[in-house]
Amino acid sequence: MTATDTSTSTGSVPRLPEVDPKGMRVIWLLLIAAFVAILNETTMSIAIPHLNVDLGVPPELGQWLTSAFMLTMAVVIPTTGFLLQRLTTRQAFVLAMSLFTAGTLLCLVAPGFEVLLVGRIVQAAGTAVTMPLLMTTVMTVVPGHARGRIMGRVGIVISLAPAIGPTLAGVLLDVANWRWIFGVVLPIALVALVIGVKLLTNLGETSHAPLDVLSVILSALAFGGIVFGLSQMGGGSHGAEGTAAMSPAVATGILAGAVVMLGLFVWRQIALQRVDDALLDLRVFTSRNFTMAIVVMGILSLAMFGTFTALPLYMQNVAGLTATESGLVVLPGAIMMGVLGPFIGRIYDARGPRILLIPGTVLVAGVMAFYATLTEATPVWALVVAQVTMSIGMAMSFTPLFSASLGSLRPRLYSHGSAVLNTLQQVAGAAGVAVLITTMASVSASQQEAGVAELAAGAAGARAAFLFSAIVAVVAVVAAFFVRKPDEPAEGFHGGH
Repeated sequence: MTATDTSTSTGSVPRLPEVDPKGMRVIWLLLIAAFVAILNETTMSIAIPHLNVDLGVPPELGQWLTSAFMLTMAVVIPTTGFLLQRLTTRQAFVLAMSLFTAGTLLCLVAPGFEVLLVGRIVQAAGTAVTMPLLMTTVMTVVPGHARGRIMGRVGIVISLAPAIGPTLAGVLLDVANWRWIFGVVLPIALVALVIGVKLLTNLGETSHAPLDVLSVILSALAFGGIVFGLSQMGGGSHGAEGTAAMSPAVATGILAGAVVMLGLFVWRQIALQRVDDALLDLRVFTSRNFTMAIVVMGILSLAMFGTFTALPLYMQNVAGLTATESGLVVLPGAIMMGVLGPFIGRIYDARGPRILLIPGTVLVAGVMAFYATLTEATPVWALVVAQVTMSIGMAMSFTPLFSASLGSLRPRLYSHGSAVLNTLQQVAGAAGVAVLITTMASVSASQQEAGVAELAAGAAGARAAFLFSAIVAVVAVVAAFFVRKPDEPAEGFHGGH
């Protein structure tokens, strides 16, 4: 079964002074790879308007540079539970970074839209393997008493890269052109790949479970369809232009079909896991602690990705800031998150999740409530303070959630738990973007039809979108009370070698 939930550590695992040096070296390499991959993922929201002009493509076509990325992530991530059992650590890392590096190179030299789109898809395939590999490795090699500290660094990657990405893209687009976005990322990816090939050691053990092709097909149709349908309802993934590629009725039909495929996928996994052949083992949900933790994670991901998309639109279209200025607004919060990560990890190791998670979710909900009061005259300094506050709340939330969720599972389910967690983040992120952008656009349009000035109408749309986030964030606050620190006997430190 699963770990028994307790509020404090039992101390039954020997308290090792340091993580195994070889394992720590692998984790550092994976942290760098994950940071670069996520940084790349989040630069496109600002770059797409420039790409539309430079490549001569309409907005509804240009948005596919992010829609295709998210779709590929949604299709590949559910298979990583299987992949990480079949491949060694070294093989999985080389596969992920080779795909990402090749895709980045394609994007850099792309002569036109078609090659650039292919490059983004190849990039996404590599990115999809990187994060589950990182979290599974942490759970395998880090003893329970030190996981919070290491997961604090993972939390930095998850939260810092999306905050820096738009800032970096804005600066590069203002001083150079869109190719430099990939030009900056490529050498870092190459160095990480070369170091990994030379120095990476294998951790844990592999298994030879057969691949169920039907599960892969159902997974692709289910998760890919959900993300695609949500992105279209939101006017395109990270809809910089807010232009939908299809009608809401068609998008709703795609979502409905995807939900049916999801039901079939779940049915298939339940049947296969009886003989331990499931593509994605759903027995992770038999842990109440895991389930509660990923519910909170999903809500926070919805709020975070939705905000990272909607807030720049408000700042540029209503507040009148440039792309670079919009990026700089979120930068202090990103820096604060990076500074706090290790300290928050140590607090988790010593005191458990609640002392961090409950106030962290309250801060996030409070900032969402503040954003629900935005006007066209809201001062920039208030936005900076709000973003710093939200970043602190996110930092206090992500580390406990990563540690408590995966720590509640048996070691052989770590890879499946990581796959579930990362899939949920993609789907929740797509939902956040879809709901917030759709709400912003529809409320703003109705206000303008009623004779309200354009800027005031845009502010009204932003308020409505963030009000939805504030209401949903309250659910995360309530659920945070039910997340506990797992008993250390469930840890996989010894079983991972």
